[in-house]
Amino acid sequence: MRKREPVELKVKDLRPSSKWFTVKVKILNVGDEKSVFSRDGSQHRVAEALVGDETGSILLTLWDNDIDKVRGLIGSTVSVKNGYIVLFRGSMRLALGRFGSLEEVDEEITDVNEELNMSEKTYSQRGSFRSRRPRGEF
Repeated sequence: MRKREPVELKVKDLRPSSKWFTVKVKILNVGDEKSVFSRDGSQHRVAEALVGDETGSILLTLWDNDIDKVRGLIGSTVSVKNGYIVLFRGSMRLALGRFGSLEEVDEEITDVNEELNMSEKTYSQRGSFRSRRPRGEF
């Protein structure tokens, strides 16, 4: 079985079904963290970071130690490898998951398009999780 290589995307190209991709983004800020409990009862920390490139911005969901790592990288450009998109309350979030990674890169993103925030679009989650059209579109 051959290992599948992630495809490289820009922020504006991310969709609710996007997975197994690499995207280079600049870390703009990290929001407040919250304490949550998983299904198995273990406690975790979660926070969101606003990240983006010249094409758009999106919220990146961070868990536990990744929060501290990313707080130390605000203003830096990072590569999110093997990322995927999840819908949280109808809006897209960039996620790392078990197989994803985040690492600082030498390439610098200087200008970020914050006008196009991909997390501000809402998608319907009614019925099947496969129904992910933007609201108001057919």
